[in-house]
Amino acid sequence: MDGQTTTEAVQVVPVTDPSGVPDAYLLAPAQVTDRLGVDPAVGLSTRQAAERAAVHGPNRLAEPARRPEWLKFLDQFRNWLIGILLIAAVVAGAIGDIKDAAVITVVLQINAVLGYLQERRAERSLEALRRMLVPTARVRRAGVEQVVEAETLVPGDVVLLEAGDRVPADGRLTVAESVEVAEAALTGESQPVAKSVAAVETTGGAPVAVADRTSALFMNTAVTRGRAEMIVTATGMHTELGSIAEALRTGTEPPSPLQIQLDSLGRRLALLSGVAVVAYALTALVRGEGLSDLALRAVALAVAAIPEGLPAVLALTLALGVYRMAHRGAIVKRLASVESLGSATVVCSDKTGTLTLNEMTARALWTAGRLYEVTGEGYGTKGAVRGGEGRSGQLLDAVLPFAVCNDAHLTDDGFVGDPTEAALVVLAAKAGMDADLLRTEQPRVGELPFDAATKYMATFHPEPDGRIRVHVKGAVDVLLDLCTDVLAEDGVRPLDDPHRSEILDVTSQLGGAGLRVLGAATAVVDKAPDPAALPGLTLVSIAGIADPPRPQARDAMALCRTAGVAVKMITGDHAATAAAIARELGIDGDVVTGAELDRMTEEQLAARIDDIGVFARVAPEHKVAIVRALSSRGHIVAMTGDGVNDAAALRAAHIGVAMGITGTDVAKEAADMVLTDDDFSTIVLAVREGRAIYDNIVKFVRFQLATNIGAILTLLGASLAGLPAPLTAAQLLWINIVMDGPPAMALAVDPARDDVMRHPPRDPGERILDARRLLAITRAGAVMALGTVLVLALARSYVDTDTALTMAFTTFVLFQLFNSLNARADDGPLLGRYQFRNRTLWLCLAGVLAVQVVAVHLPWARAVFGTVPLNLAQWALCLGTASTVLLAELAVRIAQSTRRRSGEPA
Repeated sequence: MDGQTTTEAVQVVPVTDPSGVPDAYLLAPAQVTDRLGVDPAVGLSTRQAAERAAVHGPNRLAEPARRPEWLKFLDQFRNWLIGILLIAAVVAGAIGDIKDAAVITVVLQINAVLGYLQERRAERSLEALRRMLVPTARVRRAGVEQVVEAETLVPGDVVLLEAGDRVPADGRLTVAESVEVAEAALTGESQPVAKSVAAVETTGGAPVAVADRTSALFMNTAVTRGRAEMIVTATGMHTELGSIAEALRTGTEPPSPLQIQLDSLGRRLALLSGVAVVAYALTALVRGEGLSDLALRAVALAVAAIPEGLPAVLALTLALGVYRMAHRGAIVKRLASVESLGSATVVCSDKTGTLTLNEMTARALWTAGRLYEVTGEGYGTKGAVRGGEGRSGQLLDAVLPFAVCNDAHLTDDGFVGDPTEAALVVLAAKAGMDADLLRTEQPRVGELPFDAATKYMATFHPEPDGRIRVHVKGAVDVLLDLCTDVLAEDGVRPLDDPHRSEILDVTSQLGGAGLRVLGAATAVVDKAPDPAALPGLTLVSIAGIADPPRPQARDAMALCRTAGVAVKMITGDHAATAAAIARELGIDGDVVTGAELDRMTEEQLAARIDDIGVFARVAPEHKVAIVRALSSRGHIVAMTGDGVNDAAALRAAHIGVAMGITGTDVAKEAADMVLTDDDFSTIVLAVREGRAIYDNIVKFVRFQLATNIGAILTLLGASLAGLPAPLTAAQLLWINIVMDGPPAMALAVDPARDDVMRHPPRDPGERILDARRLLAITRAGAVMALGTVLVLALARSYVDTDTALTMAFTTFVLFQLFNSLNARADDGPLLGRYQFRNRTLWLCLAGVLAVQVVAVHLPWARAVFGTVPLNLAQWALCLGTASTVLLAELAVRIAQSTRRRSGEPA
């Protein structure tokens, strides 16, 4: 409340111009805050934010106009195959075959409706995913730091930024500590731009290019270094990005490798259908069939050879798959990544927060030659530093740098900031120190934010005598290179070899116990030092922090081993710490440090990469080298990352995985997948789901192509045998689009097989229809054709031709019911409990059977399809013949199994 009262005391200058303060970069910070009516130390009140939101609207770019629904429906007809069918309908009507013309038209309408509904459902699934990736911003409102949706920002909001954050709106800097910003997306500048709070100077009022506005930050750029605070000056379409939003809007997603495979498959089938049409036409002409009837059936045959529903089923399968993944904590941003997930051979995972809980707790403290035990759990301050009786002053000196050189704050429900820093604030509290009070008493006059390359953070504070106190915390081995002295039991002493050896021994001891080790150092200087050359420091303490493995990570590791997926741990921690966690998780292999990687050539690293299980003390650039080495060995690599410097490795990997909780905006943008829970086991679940999705795609492709090949062979076989065409144009279209559609969709959402993670990853170069599957498809199509033609030939000997043709039509439809079971069990047992797990499929098969009964027995349907009623014996004959496609496949599987058991090739 105090913060809000202060805010209301500021003289508010109403901000009614939707463009905000466009020239803020030319003004001093105080001028901008006065114009926007805000105190940067307090921020806007809740009421002010709401009032300004009513004026400025949401902070988002205008979306492109949505394509009208009626145009999306018409898009279903923009296909050359559909065009052929439309021509066929016109031809049928022209020659007086009104029935077939009407059936073709109705089937086309049904196909368009199904395609439209599938596309709509896929769009809604992807829209739901986008809603799950809502960008946020850290702001100061009413004196309280809080995280809000970036869409709610208004001019005057105080936004807090650090390395890795994406700038959520245009703003004027009020605090800038070593700030650099990547503005390539806006200006094309390849290198990060240094920023400061100083107003930009202009000559004679000349306009200042965006790239030269060094006191301003712009929407959608990324902070790559430092810490900043800015006052929002423009939002939404009034930002610099908004002014060129049309140019920045992305186009459609390029086709995935799987889609390219299916397109190629469609072209081959089109060629096959052309050959089939020519062969059928020649045979029909020899038999003396009429040209009009021949033309109509030839066109229907050509279309029946191509599975028109495949693209829609594929898009829906991928969309529903990634939607399921999202509800399990893995948001897949690119549909094509699903294919890569299913064939991943290596997962390179960060340790902290992914393999471990990221609930950091200080367990040990070393200072002045003595090791102390720290009690308590998590981020609560209950606990103590044991063994420090009578040495409270020395303990306070030891934890002071940890408390002050720190940006984390404890709250009633946890903390705000970095987990490791929060653990150090808790450590200070257990030693009797209030970190927030200390920071107020010892304000910063400068800082060097933590950087993954330097591995330390430094802050600068004024001393009463006018000098500057420097506090540093970071990796112990790095601090040793910056220190000239050490706090010993009898005071500050030179950092000689015995002391250095003692410090390294303590570091190794703590790291070997699985603790993350951080050092603290301090110094007093006459003036603020050059950031590139810190003064000789005094090492005062070392903290050992525990981050236990996630319980579910152990099970996930075991599942990876069973699935043939290697796991490699990558961490910035000490090698001994990493090795201890790796042993606990069951990660095998050598431990290699970043320094060792620096000494290896690309060829040497590639030669050893398969034998390495842990990479310790690595920098972000090492991750890129690791990805390249694994890729050169033919691996499909999933790489995790959370920092701004991880973006290059995330892009280089086949599947870049960003952390949703601790990850920076830059990492999330570069990644293919974002984990909402930062949990390694979620990656393994995503790999499992990726395999299941690919399996389902294979199932429905196999199912639909068997129908197409069966239709071609049936018509050709009947023609060669001198029999009447067993399937009319209307019946062919009905089978291909309506009767096959629901079972294919049910196969697309099939639950994963129990053994989906008991097989090694598939070869990424594997074709969706390899020789084995093509043989199975051809075999099924041949059985369908032979059965249908035999039923027609035999039935004509006992019943009239119309009844025989109805039996042939019914037999071919019933073949689809049994062949769906073949397709579902691609390479496993055909019969068993697994076949009953997909209730949707059984409902669809029951529906297909019911619809076929309607087509045969209801008068209006008989008029449409040219059928006649069948008796029970005739239905039994059709059903028994159709079951042969399942029995034939079962016989093949039994024979293959017998050969495998006898040691012969299957």
